[in-house]
Amino acid sequence: MGNSQAYPVFRTTDAVEAWTQALRLNALLEEHDDEVTLWAELLTVEDARRMAAVLPDAEYRYVRPRMDPVTQDFAKFSLVITAAEDSALEPELPLSFLHYVPAGTVEDRFVRAVGKGMASIGLQGRWPDDAETESYGSATYDGVEVVFNGDDVDWSHPAEHHTVFVHVDKLGDLPRAEKLAAQLGSTVLGDAQRG
Repeated sequence: MGNSQAYPVFRTTDAVEAWTQALRLNALLEEHDDEVTLWAELLTVEDARRMAAVLPDAEYRYVRPRMDPVTQDFAKFSLVITAAEDSALEPELPLSFLHYVPAGTVEDRFVRAVGKGMASIGLQGRWPDDAETESYGSATYDGVEVVFNGDDVDWSHPAEHHTVFVHVDKLGDLPRAEKLAAQLGSTVLGDAQRG
């Protein structure tokens, strides 16, 4: 979502509830992108198998780069997760992926597949103009993101809860974020983060 500012507006320990609230906010966007961004870090064999069942075509990568001992090039993850033995898959972990899918195709299944690692669903669009707060929508920056098992949009601070963010203008737009949070019966829960 460009270099937006993202405000946390909802937290819960229930992944489905976080996704439901993100969808409520997404419904308020005036325009919606056709694609959704999915990201996840897979820490266990079970997590990897659940996610591969949802996204078999995603390009899974090592979280920490590995070197091929022969070529000294970066090693690529090459196992087929759904077919690999546990004993072969476990030493390959943790894995991650960044994948784009058509909106409305696999998001609910993705939420149910989220395991112990951090994960994210990003929904981009454009907020409607709001004369009351002098806020103007921007298709470059606006959107909703839910971060599972974390509380930052950089995907670097694991947590025991899930956080819903609203993305707004690159300079920030606290009044818009406050109005959006109020739609959930919430408030802005922290400072803006670079999205």
